Amino acid sequence: MSQRPAPQPGHAGATGPPLPGAPPAGAVDTLDREIDRWLASPELRGLVRRFGGRWPAGDLGAVLAGLDDFSARHWDFRAGAERPDAREPALDPVTIRLVRAAADALGLVRPAPPAHPGYRHLVVLGGLAHACLRRVAYAGHLLSTVEITGEVAVLGSCRPLSVPERQVLDAADVPGCATEVDVLDLAVRRSFRVAEPAEEDGYDGGHPHHSWSSRTYRRAGLPAVRVLAAPSSEPDRRRAHTADTQRFWAEHVRLRAGDRVLMVTAPIYVPFQHCDALRTLALPYGCGVDTVGVDPRLAVSVPVPEPTLTPGRYLQEIRSAIRSLRALHAALPGR
Repeated sequence: MSQRPAPQPGHAGATGPPLPGAPPAGAVDTLDREIDRWLASPELRGLVRRFGGRWPAGDLGAVLAGLDDFSARHWDFRAGAERPDAREPALDPVTIRLVRAAADALGLVRPAPPAHPGYRHLVVLGGLAHACLRRVAYAGHLLSTVEITGEVAVLGSCRPLSVPERQVLDAADVPGCATEVDVLDLAVRRSFRVAEPAEEDGYDGGHPHHSWSSRTYRRAGLPAVRVLAAPSSEPDRRRAHTADTQRFWAEHVRLRAGDRVLMVTAPIYVPFQHCDALRTLALPYGCGVDTVGVDPRLAVSVPVPEPTLTPGRYLQEIRSAIRSLRALHAALPGR
């Protein structure tokens, strides 16, 4: 029987506690300790106090539930909307400094390099149009620093672009994109200097939530590059989210126990998307996962501006990390 790999250290940026790593089979207590270590950050506790809260009592599950409830009341500025439509709270200067210090300590600010010199797969997570361009460009840089023995996977969905996204692309003279996967595909063609896919597959379900596509590019001297648009696992309710794209890719690539996966996103999303990957990839498949944020100093220049990361954005993604940790904890065997 295949054995799961030894724990792999997660990345939490240049400072602060490391994120939980992929646990060996049956090592539930190890993952519990790593989750608790991340939550024990004094900056996070100080942030809860600043917003009038008390640290939840009880075991780890109760603490995560309490922090989820608290953050829903104080740090959820989306109210079910997409991230760009979240409101920005009015905060005083002292609170703003505490928010930024907590975000830095928890690994949402500064990018960290990959932990290992080689991986089986390099996975780029999609997002808004500007993020798609930036993350794919950074993946192109990473191929010069780490060895990939499997494939590069670029994951998104058939989500239509919003008006602000199209305006950003128009201003940057990036034409012809109507969906998230269109932007990812264009970014792959530019960053990896490929023209036409060697293989194509997909399904038009008549609605972006039901549809999927797969395009694989091949070029001498590079690993295969797959651009994958996933369907939603709840198409009547929502678009495909990060966990949907990760699971869909794992099924396509036939992810195996012992595979080591390097994921690329933005630094602000590293904690929550890393913990999502542990839940959707490491636990069911027994693979190792490291997650890194784009380093703008090393990414190939892309013709879109860096987004403004406000205190409200950081609070929202600290909440996302707490929710992802809670979901990971609940998914452990025996919960």
